[in-house]
Amino acid sequence: MSRADNTTLPTTSLPIRMRVHGMDCAKDAAEIERAARSAGVAEGDVKVSAATHVMTLRIAKDDLPKVRPALDATGYGFELIKSGDTSSDPAYKDPSYRRALWIVVLLNLGYGVIEMFGGFLSGSQALKADALDFLGDGAITFLGLLAIGWSLTWRARSAMIQGVFLGFLGLGVVGSTIWRVLNQTTPEAGLMGAFAVGALIVNILAVLPLLKHRKGDANMRAVWLFSRNDAIGNLAVVIAAGLVAWLGSAWPDLIVAFAIAGLFLHSSWMIIRDARSDLSETE
Repeated sequence: MSRADNTTLPTTSLPIRMRVHGMDCAKDAAEIERAARSAGVAEGDVKVSAATHVMTLRIAKDDLPKVRPALDATGYGFELIKSGDTSSDPAYKDPSYRRALWIVVLLNLGYGVIEMFGGFLSGSQALKADALDFLGDGAITFLGLLAIGWSLTWRARSAMIQGVFLGFLGLGVVGSTIWRVLNQTTPEAGLMGAFAVGALIVNILAVLPLLKHRKGDANMRAVWLFSRNDAIGNLAVVIAAGLVAWLGSAWPDLIVAFAIAGLFLHSSWMIIRDARSDLSETE
């Protein structure tokens, strides 16, 4: 979507802040920023934090209706922060919804540990990298549960700690994968494939508790994005296992490991960068 007159909305010193519901990672933040710019917001006047999931617009409130259609077209939910920093989304106050999120946390963190063990057992670096995705998703959802009602400052600090922790995990997988490149051994394709298929099943199980709590397109899109992105990584590992069995080579496993770990590290860095920026704005 683009503005017909190609005009740029004027900048204001008093920002508008909106909480974004349904975004998952830095890629989603970039998509939302592009949508705002297509509606006439100057490049420096829109920022979506991958750490706190808060969008800052430096435009006049009267111009917000001009931008809103482009934002809504992305499929995410946008909640205007009018006073304070506490979400008014009733879903977060629903005990059954919170229980569903706790199930998601336990499934992700639990299978992340299991898949990491499977990576060591089978000698698969791709499984270890995919396990990071489970651990990362679990940690992000866990933080979201703990941070309900927290101020922007404390959510940014928590995101910073989480980003650093996940970054170290990602670097550990990259380092071990480089070591495996120099000392190649072919992973056990059967075990590798079995754990990857198990990951697909767990992803489906993690989505099911959330389905009944979807309350509109944005939440449905969030459920779809989470399951789709995770499934892509799982399928990549399954395919790598098949190629390892077919070619008798460790390279498919190593390539997938580098790809998944690289994406993971990029997301980790974006969380750290945005958390630092959020903290500087609250000082």
